[in-house]
Amino acid sequence: MSGRGRRERLEAPRPVSRVARAPCDRQDVYHWAEMRAKLRIMGFNTESIKPLNETAAVELGAELLGETTVFLVAGGCLVLEYWRQKMQQRRKEREQRAAWGAVQGDVDHLELVLAQLQAQVQAAAPRSALEELRAQMEDMRTQLCEPNSHAPSEPQPEPVLPE
Repeated sequence: MSGRGRRERLEAPRPVSRVARAPCDRQDVYHWAEMRAKLRIMGFNTESIKPLNETAAVELGAELLGETTVFLVAGGCLVLEYWRQKMQQRRKEREQRAAWGAVQGDVDHLELVLAQLQAQVQAAAPRSALEELRAQMEDMRTQLCEPNSHAPSEPQPEPVLPE
């Protein structure tokens, strides 16, 4: 990373870093803790750590505090975004449940209407059977009343035999 890129990256936390320089006067503790952590991570076990000069210690502490602040703000943004997404998901689920409930209510209502219509149709079935019987009677009447070649329409006189 070039010096200019590093300077641009540090400009955002720089005001925080300036405020944070006052507690960084205990540079020996910060340096000792940082170096000890680095050495343990790399696998070294060293008891003596060379002290840092004051200017380097203040710069290191301010940079550490600035980076920590940026990290915490970014982490907070991630947590807030996650929370916002969860709230949107819950809202959508509530809306879907409400829509599903409305559809279920409509289906229940339609089932009741269907049951009522089926009852009406079943009640109307005897009427249609009665109407069918009436129609058959009318057919029989018309057949009986119409002159057919097979059935005489008027009674014929008996033939007279010659004596």
